[in-house]
Amino acid sequence: MYDEDDLAAIREGREEWEEDTLGPTLDRFGERKEEFTTDTGGQTVDPLYTPEDVADTDYDEDLGFPGEEPYTRGVYPTMYRGRLWTMRQYAGMGTAAETNERFHYLLDEGQTGLSMAFDLPTQMGYDSDATMAQGEVGKSGVAIDTLADMETVFDGIPLDEVSTSMTINAPASVLLAMYIAVGDKQGVDREELRGTIQNDILKEYIARNTYIFPPEPSMRVITDIFEFCADETPKFNTISISGYHIREAGATAAQEVAFTLGDGIEYVETALDAGLDVDEFAPQLSFFFNAHNNILEEVAKFRAARRMWAAIMEERFDAENPKSKQLKFHTQTAGSTLTAQQIDNNIVRVAYQALAAVLGGTQSLHTNGKDEALSIPTEDSVRTALRTQQILAHESGAADTIDPLAGSYYIESLTDDIEEEAREILGEAEDRGGMRQAVEDQWVQRQIQDVAFERQREIEEKERVIVGVNEFEVDDDPETDIEEVSEEDERRQIESLDDVKGDRDDEAVEAALADLKEAAEGDENVMPYIVDAVKAYASVGEICNALRDVFGEHEPGAAV
Repeated sequence: MYDEDDLAAIREGREEWEEDTLGPTLDRFGERKEEFTTDTGGQTVDPLYTPEDVADTDYDEDLGFPGEEPYTRGVYPTMYRGRLWTMRQYAGMGTAAETNERFHYLLDEGQTGLSMAFDLPTQMGYDSDATMAQGEVGKSGVAIDTLADMETVFDGIPLDEVSTSMTINAPASVLLAMYIAVGDKQGVDREELRGTIQNDILKEYIARNTYIFPPEPSMRVITDIFEFCADETPKFNTISISGYHIREAGATAAQEVAFTLGDGIEYVETALDAGLDVDEFAPQLSFFFNAHNNILEEVAKFRAARRMWAAIMEERFDAENPKSKQLKFHTQTAGSTLTAQQIDNNIVRVAYQALAAVLGGTQSLHTNGKDEALSIPTEDSVRTALRTQQILAHESGAADTIDPLAGSYYIESLTDDIEEEAREILGEAEDRGGMRQAVEDQWVQRQIQDVAFERQREIEEKERVIVGVNEFEVDDDPETDIEEVSEEDERRQIESLDDVKGDRDDEAVEAALADLKEAAEGDENVMPYIVDAVKAYASVGEICNALRDVFGEHEPGAAV
């Protein structure tokens, strides 16, 4: 970009500026802090960046053009000039009927994709009438017990006209089967079904803990999903490899990239070991990242992740299909940054985080409601969150040109720094036997815990300012309306489950579950059997229990 004479002149000019201009100013006024770092503390931020900081950048190799390797500047040639990102608002609450009402509301308000939240019993593979489910039914999302609930959720919503993302992991195969069954009942060709299942079990062992089965059978089921969907639902993303929850647990930006791509490597290797062709399933892989407060660090993070994944898929796995090398990702604004104090401040946080995601080239985006530190968001806060995306899309100009921060000396230098650090972290995980082994040994979890502990210390000692929490506080926050799920909602859900069980053909259910267990005990793909079971109205709990009988349950910490 610059020859040696240019760089020498710039270097000389900077040295003169530091001595003649910056130095006297620092002597007189100083700076706000002794050291400036990125939000997660991973990279030191210099006072000034010049062409010298990106002197080693090769435009073709390191940046390229949108839609071309290494995809640093975006995975599509036109990006948002051709089509805006998919606007999703994470929704799911109480009963299936209430969730259906919220979905219709969001679609009427201009949302372009659905994002489905499930309650904890569903995420853990329990029915609403299970002892383990008491007090949690419908609390963190919608309760789904049988295909009847899924039919209600999507009543009046043609599945060939929407894209649906489902945040479900351990029982992802069951909920995907239900979605396919609803599509079948609607007469939608399976090849037209669009959406994503999260289906990222390694992240569960790392950060969220909503797992059911041990790692080995869990990875087998994920591979079965890859194979089944490549044939049956080629437009459906079979996994959303998730850095979001890793970051929520306390990881740095570089750790988020490293551990997420490390998980991706594990999934690809497992599928290859099962005999799948990389270019058959890899185009259906997708990713899920967090958008935090430091706009420039987040933009650099997204760009670095795209570049790294393209290199990994080509150099490590010999992928030839360009779509196998494209890191396509969904972004959600950072729930961990939302505060219960002065919740209107969260609107501002979310707006900046959304801006970072768009400047970083996300394919879809969820913006959090201002009240999500307290409860499931109200309709008013969800509408404000959606309007945040719509204003960003149609009024800010951020979507009018591709990768608008490219070429910034700081952005390019920071992109390189995050990639370098992420590669070092990933290399250490590889030295420990790969991500799966590093997770089972609790090494990954310890890295994140150390960062989270330090972050909390900084907040408590006011080294890190959280507006409205440890600085700029108010004596009294106004009362806020929040969404609540009542005991009556739980009772109605259990009654609905009882009704389904009373009306179904029990012999058909028992036969379907027996066939599923036999497939799980052998090496057949379990997905066709799960689809048969949900169509017989077997419940989530019954199907997961059949697999528990074969696979067992994961015992946390057993491999430490």
